[in-house]
Amino acid sequence: MRAPSFWHKPGVLGNLLSPLSILWHVGTSVRNIFSAVPWTAPIPVVCIGNVTTGGAGKTPVAIDLTRALMAKGLEPHLLSRGFGGTLSGPIRVDRQVHSAADVGDEPLLLADAAPTWVSRDRIMGAQAAISNGASIIVMDDGFQNPSICKTLSILVIDGEYGFGNGKILPAGPLRETPSSGLARCDAVVLIGEDRHNVTHLIGDKCTIYRARIVAYADPEIIDKRVFAFAGIARPSKFYQTLLEMGCDVAGTTDFDDHHKFQPDEIMKLCDTASALDAIPVTTEKDYIRLPKGARALIKTVRISLEWEKENARDLILKDILADG
Repeated sequence: MRAPSFWHKPGVLGNLLSPLSILWHVGTSVRNIFSAVPWTAPIPVVCIGNVTTGGAGKTPVAIDLTRALMAKGLEPHLLSRGFGGTLSGPIRVDRQVHSAADVGDEPLLLADAAPTWVSRDRIMGAQAAISNGASIIVMDDGFQNPSICKTLSILVIDGEYGFGNGKILPAGPLRETPSSGLARCDAVVLIGEDRHNVTHLIGDKCTIYRARIVAYADPEIIDKRVFAFAGIARPSKFYQTLLEMGCDVAGTTDFDDHHKFQPDEIMKLCDTASALDAIPVTTEKDYIRLPKGARALIKTVRISLEWEKENARDLILKDILADG
């Protein structure tokens, strides 16, 4: 689903749904209390997550830090639940074999960086990674999953979105209260401009590292007229990126997050783009969910992470690297 507009800032609808948020919070707390004793892996486990639903930027952070670990001579394997995929795992992602329908879209992106495992059961996934040579596990999400002990927990926050209206699901975008999440994390990665004074809210509770998302578009769309579509949590961010790159955005179409595109939908999108004399373009995450036969018709924008301080990676991973 797309993030509802009332999640963005305080309002009447969020207040009306607040009683349901209490039920969500109580249910989550009870689950954690009665969960089995967390399993401790024989190797370090780095968890990268967020306290909001989708769109914070945790996957680019996971990829960036994984590559940093590889550069230090370690053998990181990535572990994901595989949201949106049908395979329960544990299974190693193979981009030549698996589709987003099998393993979800994010694992396909992760698999470009390092060996990636999808597993509904995180413990079984971690054990499979260890059996196949992992010297460290990087969990993309799983911050709220209590089944595995984390050596290092990193909370990713979108500075332009902050904590939304500050309410827990379904009244707002929060999976848990920011204070409870901050109490369990070792570092915060704040992405983009801090429009909601997140730095002040965090204070001295946790060390904050600043970063930004850098976009790389196909040269054919730079400064060109485009028709954009996206099935991500906050598609407006993608459209704004295109504008900042100098594109003339002639029109946009939003889909639900993790939307499974059908061939007829792509043809309609291409027809719309053609009628607008525009080039159809989407996000990298959406691109891998397109039918393979339709991908040649669509341009895409790739992203990477750029740190405010060059040594941020080493500072975040210092304890892991020291033990290694």
